[in-house]
Amino acid sequence: QAEYLKWAKENDFVSMLPKDCKQCKKSAAAGQWTQLDSHLQPINAKPKLAPYSDQLFHEAAIQWLVNTDQPILALEHPSFRHMIDVAARAMNGVKIPN
Repeated sequence: QAEYLKWAKENDFVSMLPKDCKQCKKSAAAGQWTQLDSHLQPINAKPKLAPYSDQLFHEAAIQWLVNTDQPILALEHPSFRHMIDVAARAMNGVKIPN
């Protein structure tokens, strides 16, 4: 048992002997358990975007027309369609230049 405890200490290993497990349980009950804390990291949850649908695109296009005071024909302009075709190929979203 002494060799095991020495080895466990030298190798940063948590002893699993019954006496040591009992001590770990006491520490956990007292709110002092920190063995996993150094390994756990908070997850940065990204807001979920609605999946693409023609209806959603239609609504976004109308909103863009109204908010930017564009003529309805702007959606049919070849350069607008080209821009949408290029953006549709993006794998990780599109960065719009300022």
